[in-house]
Amino acid sequence: MFVLGWLAGHAFVEYIADYAPWVAFALLVLVGSRMIWESFHEKESGENLDITRGILLLTLSIATSIDSLAVGLSFAFLKVNIVLAAATVSTVTFIVTITGFIVGNRMGALMGKRAEAIGGAILIVIGLRILLEHIL
Repeated sequence: MFVLGWLAGHAFVEYIADYAPWVAFALLVLVGSRMIWESFHEKESGENLDITRGILLLTLSIATSIDSLAVGLSFAFLKVNIVLAAATVSTVTFIVTITGFIVGNRMGALMGKRAEAIGGAILIVIGLRILLEHIL
């Protein structure tokens, strides 16, 4: 998404910039709210919410990638080596993602259903942060 945003550059920035934070906010609140709701309700026949598959993964990926798209758009206006910038962003994202999965697995085992509710709350806070940064 970072490089895609950079490629879009000047052509689409005026159309995308105003709506991207609202879309990210809505998607993150939707997924976060569902996680919180499901953490307090019993699932039938052992069914668990799995954000690593299907439509939830796609929704979460799009919501969190909108920030990256916006950064790529802003880099289109700067004289930045896009290959170096993309490599740096990709490396940091990979490290943080793997760390998050490892910590999430351990915390999930220790905290049970509370971990799902906390994760949902974190997604909602991230959505609010994105929206407030846009508004303020």
